[in-house]
This record gives sequence, C-alpha cells and structure tokens, in this order.
Amino acid sequence: MFFTIPTIMTWTRIVAIPLIVGVFYAPLDPATRNLVATVLFIVFAATDWLDGFLARRLNQTSAFGAFLDPVADKFLVCASLLVLVYLRRADVFVGLTIIGREIAISALRAWMAQIGASRSVAVHMIGKLKTTVQMVAIPFLLYDGRLFGLIDTGVWGTWLIWAAAVLTVWSMVYYLRRALPEIRAKVR
Repeated sequence: MFFTIPTIMTWTRIVAIPLIVGVFYAPLDPATRNLVATVLFIVFAATDWLDGFLARRLNQTSAFGAFLDPVADKFLVCASLLVLVYLRRADVFVGLTIIGREIAISALRAWMAQIGASRSVAVHMIGKLKTTVQMVAIPFLLYDGRLFGLIDTGVWGTWLIWAAAVLTVWSMVYYLRRALPEIRAKVR
C-alpha cells in the first residue's frame, strides 16, 4: 500500500513544502508571492481530507498510510509556521508552542503505542478543532492582505493563530491527562 492514490496524495503534502517555501524566494511581487503560497497551501491541505476519503472509498487504507498522514500534516503546518515566523507574520512564541506540542504529542503517541495503550491518546475533537483553526489561520497569514476588499487576513490570521496556540496547549494537556494513568500503571 505504498503507492496507492491516497498515499500518493499524502506524499504531495510533503513535496509541497519546498514549493511553498520557494515561492517566497521567487522573483515575484509580494502580493503574487502571497497569493501563490496561499493557493498552494490550501490545495495541498485539502488533500488531507481527500486522501482519507479516497482511502476509505477505494478500500485502500493501510498502516503505512495511517502513519504517513499525520506526519505529512505536521510537516506542512510546521514548515508553514516557520515561514510565517520568518516573515514576522506569526509570533515566535506561537510557532514554538505549536511545533513543540506536535513533537511532544507525536512522541507521547509513539510511546503509548509501544506500551500498548495507544487508545488513550487517540485523536479527540479538541485536536481536530486545533487543526481546523490552524488550517484557516495559516492561509490567512500567508495571504496577508485584504480578501474581497473586506477581510484583513493579517488581523484575522493573527487572532486565529493565537487561538490555535491556546487550543494547542489545551489539547496537549488533554492528551497528557489521558495518558497519565497508563504511564503510571507501566512505571510501577
């Protein structure tokens, strides 16, 4: 199941990273760079939903796909956050909080799987909400202009990325509290 349609779509999120970063080094005017990076992020982020849908629809689910999907999401989000911090469109504290949480929870999930307690840290609605807010905030901050002449995406993106940081901490606390009884039971 290494080269199914859903898995290839997941790989495209990883391939998208140098494209999104490279846009900001291209000899384009700033507004065009912002628009191209935003469109690329939205298109590749949409593959997250589409690859899962197709995997179920085409009966092409696999352990490898289940592993690669969240890794690709984290790479795309973390790389985009680093670009936004570099461009001074996102606060470094927000970037560190979100990226640090992703590393910590990934390590926690790996450890919980190793001790046979992965169900205790299964994806929860708070994690999904955090991801949704991030996935709206990031293209707003990449665009960094007025949308339809009305919406200041820089302002909205800033509010949303801070909300994502709060949800990030909240979800991390939730997962840690869920894992703590299992950890205590294995340590004894």
